Amino acid sequence: MTRLIKATLLAAAALATTTTLAAAGDRVDHRQKAQAERIEHGRNTGAITWREGVKLRQEQARIARLEALYRADGKLDRWERQRLQDLQNAASRHIYAEGHDRWSRWTVLPRVGR
Repeated sequence: MTRLIKATLLAAAALATTTTLAAAGDRVDHRQKAQAERIEHGRNTGAITWREGVKLRQEQARIARLEALYRADGKLDRWERQRLQDLQNAASRHIYAEGHDRWSRWTVLPRVGR
């Protein structure tokens, strides 16, 4: 084979591999973003207090750090992806619970903090 054909095949294989890895990572990143938006929406409406927001954002940061640790070798295997999904499911339940508990910001008070 000529060098051009080998280079083309190698580039196509690399593209297919990175596209598959990116698709798996996009789902994790999209869910993290959606959960962050849910937290901020709860903070804006007053359903989530300042302390609850801090706690929920810390949980999101822990998940992001674990994801970065898993991605350090360049890929997410099935077990790692499932572990991240389980943690995100738990975080989603926590966001719901904090938004629907009896604690809320007084409506006459402005939103303070992050």
